[in-house]
Amino acid sequence: MKNLIIILILNILVSSVYCQTNDSISGKLTTELEKICSRGYINGFSVAIVNQDGILYKKGLGYADVKANKKYTENTIQSIASISKTFIGIALLKAQELGKLNLDDPINKHLPFNVNNPYFPNEQITIRHLATHTSSIKVKSRNEKNGYVLMKSNNGRAKVNSNFRSPDEMMKLNVFLESILSEEGKWYKKNSFLKTKPGAIFKYSNIASGLAALIIENATNQPFNQFTNEHILTPLGMSNSGWSFTEIDFSKHSKLYLNKETEFAFYQLVNYPDGGLITSSTDLGTYLVELIRGYSGTGKILSKQSYMELFKTQLTDTNYIERNESIYNDEYNMGVFMGMSSHGQMGHTGGDPGIVTHMFFNTKTKIGKLLIINTELKKEGIKEFVDIWRKLEEYEIKL
Repeated sequence: MKNLIIILILNILVSSVYCQTNDSISGKLTTELEKICSRGYINGFSVAIVNQDGILYKKGLGYADVKANKKYTENTIQSIASISKTFIGIALLKAQELGKLNLDDPINKHLPFNVNNPYFPNEQITIRHLATHTSSIKVKSRNEKNGYVLMKSNNGRAKVNSNFRSPDEMMKLNVFLESILSEEGKWYKKNSFLKTKPGAIFKYSNIASGLAALIIENATNQPFNQFTNEHILTPLGMSNSGWSFTEIDFSKHSKLYLNKETEFAFYQLVNYPDGGLITSSTDLGTYLVELIRGYSGTGKILSKQSYMELFKTQLTDTNYIERNESIYNDEYNMGVFMGMSSHGQMGHTGGDPGIVTHMFFNTKTKIGKLLIINTELKKEGIKEFVDIWRKLEEYEIKL
């Protein structure tokens, strides 16, 4: 789930690539990253650089648990926030391949409750609208915050955000979404929708993303986590990944931090498909390799036709009030839950309490990179983040 920190980072980043040869490029990159890490504003992070042949470089630095002196490695796991949405895109296209749905189906064809824009009750919202953030569903942030639920009630001195709900308030995805989007729902508000027709205007929506995952569940008669495990995680060998604490080896999970000293209490998401995938840089790097292969026509988990749809630009200037042309702005255009910048970068960013993530590949060079961080970024941390990302840019061609 994205935040203002991500927007600020996107506006700061400027690509810089240097030509240099060295027999120990990976070692030099590690040394450079260690220098940045030593500033201490980010407790722990991991990175990977990949191309369509595989992972070229991966490394974890800093700490997954500062008090326990536990190192953050390339196999440390944590949530990757909104990068998770790209898995919804893959899942939608797999469900379409299986004949379970069509991207241009009205969403109410696959829902147990009706969702309509009250300002345009006769205009149907389609699955494609959800996948391109043009559904006209906006939803107030206070309703989204109802979706953060603590792992346990007693969290000691760990930081508990005011919007974190108690464990006994956990609910199923369909109940959560119906409460917000159905006219009979307890949190329903007419102003959860834009006063524009579905399909008209881009408006990033976490709730619409979760609704797409619920549609997959109803269309395939299979829980979203099971569907994605069967068709994405297992085929790619992402054995260190899952959608909940019960699906992963919790001993490998990083703690998340508000700052250098303050731990966040562990939390989970009701609307887990929109931002709750737990993974490592090794597993996510494998996924990024597959995306590059899919873009190049050699992917294995979707057909060539589906990959073409995933990466096809879906929007135009008319869908935007204004467009950000920075290098890594993933909202300049959309594929099927796949962000596109004006500079040919494909991927997604993410942000949640104690989490910042970036994942992109260059459509010209077919080289991708990712960064997963376990610390909320303040002013100094943002600079550290940018310097890490620029260092990956510098070395991606060398590798």
